Amino acid sequence: MSVNDISSLFGFMGGLGLFLYGMNTMADGMQKSAGSRMSQFLGMLTNNRFMAVLLGAVITAIIQSSGATTVMVVGFVSAGVLNLTQAVGVIMGANIGTTITAWIVSMNQLGDAYSILQPSFCAPLLVGIGAVLLLFVKKQKTRTIGEILVGLGMLFIGLDFMSGAISPYTDAPIFSEAFRILGNNPILGMIIGALVTALLQSSSASVGILQTLAMNGVVTTNAAIFITLGQNIGSCVTALISSIGSSRTAKRAAAIHLSFNVIGAVIFGIASFLIFIAMPNIADHNITAVQISIFHTVFNLTNTCILFPFANQLVKLSGMLVPEEKKGPEESGDQESETMKHLDERIFESPAFAVETAAMEVVHMGQIAMENVQLAIDAVISKNVNKAKDVYKTEKTINNMEKMLTEYLVKINNLSLTEEQKIIVNNLFYSINDIERVGDHAENLAEQAEYMAEHEVAFSETGISDLKVICQTAFQSFSHSIDARRRGDMDEVRKVIKYEDEVDALEEELREKHIERLSTGECSTAAGVVFLDLISNLERISDHAYNLAGYVKNEM
Repeated sequence: MSVNDISSLFGFMGGLGLFLYGMNTMADGMQKSAGSRMSQFLGMLTNNRFMAVLLGAVITAIIQSSGATTVMVVGFVSAGVLNLTQAVGVIMGANIGTTITAWIVSMNQLGDAYSILQPSFCAPLLVGIGAVLLLFVKKQKTRTIGEILVGLGMLFIGLDFMSGAISPYTDAPIFSEAFRILGNNPILGMIIGALVTALLQSSSASVGILQTLAMNGVVTTNAAIFITLGQNIGSCVTALISSIGSSRTAKRAAAIHLSFNVIGAVIFGIASFLIFIAMPNIADHNITAVQISIFHTVFNLTNTCILFPFANQLVKLSGMLVPEEKKGPEESGDQESETMKHLDERIFESPAFAVETAAMEVVHMGQIAMENVQLAIDAVISKNVNKAKDVYKTEKTINNMEKMLTEYLVKINNLSLTEEQKIIVNNLFYSINDIERVGDHAENLAEQAEYMAEHEVAFSETGISDLKVICQTAFQSFSHSIDARRRGDMDEVRKVIKYEDEVDALEEELREKHIERLSTGECSTAAGVVFLDLISNLERISDHAYNLAGYVKNEM
């Protein structure tokens, strides 16, 4: 091997590295630019399968990886956010969305009119502009645009490096012989395509490499078709690996992705093989990068159209491929297990979705705390010891959820987040702490309920009436604070502020009235101490509700 050969090898490896890194950087920037809009996609998803296909295509076009989209789908199915029927549509759409990268790669072969899009022409300019925006502009949105431009430029430069490294060897017999063998053996071609994609963990990247070879005129049509079909099968490997150790439902989602691509590859593989036998001149003809893009797009669109009506059958097939198993602890149904299922790290493939999932679970924790507050209030009013004990049990759940959510948010905080997402994550940290403190105050209320029952402490009718009023007002304040986080609604924030002011005024008024009742002997000293402790805890619950609403207000 000569120095030139080693130099070409280094050039190809460097080009491949730049291509992969550029693709990742561009996808990261595009995802950031989508921002909170990506978190709204799930809300658009209904049982309308067409909408699910569209959603899958859009998400994959943004994050530039069907494998990443499918990994997220496995996570969402595992978390119970999506059902399998919805997942089928998203998976179909992901295969369509991944064709965007192939078109980006083939831009420089679209003709003279598109010469400005050639890597050698525009890539240095894109990197230069992007670097200026990243280094000298402080505005986050502008910096994100710079990140996209740098990624796109590096992708093009990487392609140029790979193409330049291969071009001296285009006449080498090894290329023509290799693609002749692959073209005459469909199964071998598919296996090679699947293996390369599995190793790179990206069908977009493996298709890009194939297109780079096609740019140098060494790829035959039949070989390219079979390799591309194999690349689509190989894209399933990431999701299959991701589903290991998951729930049966998550494994079925990965099986749906695999069966969808395998069925499509078999149909197209057989059809292509027969066409090539009938027209050998087409089979042996060299294929261009643009033609690979066209085939890649036609295959995924046609495959989706063919299998779209059979989504329910794909779900049934996945049930046969992944048989029933014993019910594991993750399916036990308690609140902590549900939270563990929802906090699936596969969703980290998209930081926007990860932040949204964390916010949903903070709301879930808040709703549990809210139910516990109501249970504690009922225990106080009725002096019910059994209800008080139930409050203690739920408080343990709230404490465990606080630990799980905090650990999850720490991991999210280490992802590539926008400034807005960082603010939300910080506020979620604070929100968890406030909700946990509300749980503590509910526990304090339950302890007072037990004390009242044990020592037969009784309030006057006026005292009970006043207590019910402040209990209801404090509960409303907390309830609206959780709704404010769930909906991101300023109207709910204003309601919290209104109720919090009422609780403060009530606490001061009731404290004075109760002291008067003590002085007139209308209430016992023991009852007085309990009453003052109760209204103090209720006022603190309202304070934490005010904090929760303030975090939501801060994000608007």
